Amino acid sequence: MAKTAKRMAAILKTYDKLNYFSVAEAVEQVLKNASAKFNETVEIHVKLGIDPTKSDQTVRGTVVLPNGTGKTPKIIAFVKADKEKEALDAGAEAAGADELIAKVKAGYSDFEICVATPDMMGPIGKGLGRLLAAKMPNPKAGTVTKDIGKTIKELRLGKIQYRADKQGIVHSSVGKRDFGKDKILQNIATLLDAVIRAKPAAAKGTYIKSVVLTSTMGPSVRVDPLKVPAFLQGREN
Repeated sequence: MAKTAKRMAAILKTYDKLNYFSVAEAVEQVLKNASAKFNETVEIHVKLGIDPTKSDQTVRGTVVLPNGTGKTPKIIAFVKADKEKEALDAGAEAAGADELIAKVKAGYSDFEICVATPDMMGPIGKGLGRLLAAKMPNPKAGTVTKDIGKTIKELRLGKIQYRADKQGIVHSSVGKRDFGKDKILQNIATLLDAVIRAKPAAAKGTYIKSVVLTSTMGPSVRVDPLKVPAFLQGREN
């Protein structure tokens, strides 16, 4: 802990944590701050001007990051026998119907994403609804599909799910330290564009209220939300 605190104190002397940066400046600062001995993940946290308690202001969806996240997620597929081979060939860790439901019920949890064919949603909901919680396959998240092989391949290559939490904040990885500035900026632009396009009609006022970038072991760097439109149009200074 002492070494971590000392490293953080040294980082905080190199920039003003209360300052607002352009997106490009913020990425540069985050990469400078990511000085841990492992390849840190770069994260983005976007506070939205929505009321997350209202169903008509839910913000969620999927987007394919052009450079991926730097991590290949572990995926399981709830499918009937005729789709098992397709799912496994595409890279699923496990695939099946009743036997996979029973396995998860028994404690199997070594996965990040669940996908399913539409005909499996009834059994999954009945058997695993509460257990899977946020990992529950959902059509809006693109994880309920007839094209199970294509979906699994896209998720492994960089298709991510985003969703505003109970505080109206979207949290997402946008790459690894070794991606470098340009690839991370491309991922951020793709994600922000998707989140803006997902703005609910019922949301009023300022939509992008704040944007913060950070790395796994680094401090937060604040982005000026007023500069986001210029960044997405390629006009950011």
